[in-house]
This record gives sequence, structure tokens and C-alpha cells, in this order.
Amino acid sequence: MKVKEVVKTILMYIVMIGAVIALRHYVFTPVEAIGDSMKPTLNDGERMFGLKHTDIERFDIVTFPAPDDPGRDYVKRVIGLPGDTVAYKNDQLYINGKKYDEPYLDEYKANLTDGQPLTNDFDLQHLFGYEKVPAGQLFVLGDNRRISKDGRIIGMINQKDILTNVKFVFWPINRIGTVE
Repeated sequence: MKVKEVVKTILMYIVMIGAVIALRHYVFTPVEAIGDSMKPTLNDGERMFGLKHTDIERFDIVTFPAPDDPGRDYVKRVIGLPGDTVAYKNDQLYINGKKYDEPYLDEYKANLTDGQPLTNDFDLQHLFGYEKVPAGQLFVLGDNRRISKDGRIIGMINQKDILTNVKFVFWPINRIGTVE
């Protein structure tokens, strides 16, 4: 009888380990914010769970391979979806001509003391020579717009290159919770 219980326990652990490995491979993966480009939303060294194979919506935070730094991944916020026009005027985001609020930037904007905007004026036409985000592409920005190496510098991101959609911070403990 004791051998039967040991075998059942071992099988239970094997199934649990297999389930965790499958979830890690197909559903979610841990990611780390490196640098300050996503402050104040994400801080350097924070660890998050990113979901794989999810639909990407405007303002989601995603990870993708850095196009200019092989072996490294970037964490950025999706601003422009395929077919969108994107522009910034007077520190205000406009998508398809419509004004959008970005409450995740309020903390940074409130702390600016130099009279300069958090995000300098731009539009896709002046950055890339075309008006709209191309089919199959995304335009991304870091939340710390003054220092972020994002879509304004690295260009559009292929939707197929998105690794994860960041949803939950798990480290440090005092920051546990969903990502806004």
C-alpha cells in the first residue's frame, strides 16, 4: 500500500511539473524591465508576466526582440495599430486625428520642471515618409518619452515579432499587481 501512495505522489508531481512547463512555454513567460524607458509604469529591474498569443490592443505593453540590439528584448507601449495615423502636438497624442488622453503619463508630466514637453512634436509622415502605420506593423513608444529608444528611432515593429503582452508585475513584492 505504501508503494502505491509513493507512485501516485510521484505521478502527481510529474503531471504538475509538466503542466507548469506547458503553461510557461505556450501561455505566459516572465519578462524583466531593463532601463528606465517605461518609467513610471515599469521600473528598471521589475519582473512581470507576459501573456503569449494574445490579441494586441492600443496602449497594451508588449515585448519584442530589439531590432537594433540582437539578443535583447524591448518593453514598450503600443500606440499605433495598422492603418492608424499617429501624431504628437503640444505634448498631446492624436490618433487618426482624435485626441487621446494618456493617464499613465500624468505622474511624469506633473513632475516636469523645465517647461519642456514630455513628448516632442512628431508625426509619421515626418518620421518615416508615410502617413499610416503599415499593415502588419505596430508603432510603439516608451512611457519615459525623453529617453526611450522607441518607434521614433527604431521604426515600426512587425506584429509577428511580438513576444508577450505584459499584464502582471510580480517583483518587487510592493509592486505586485496588474500593469496599467
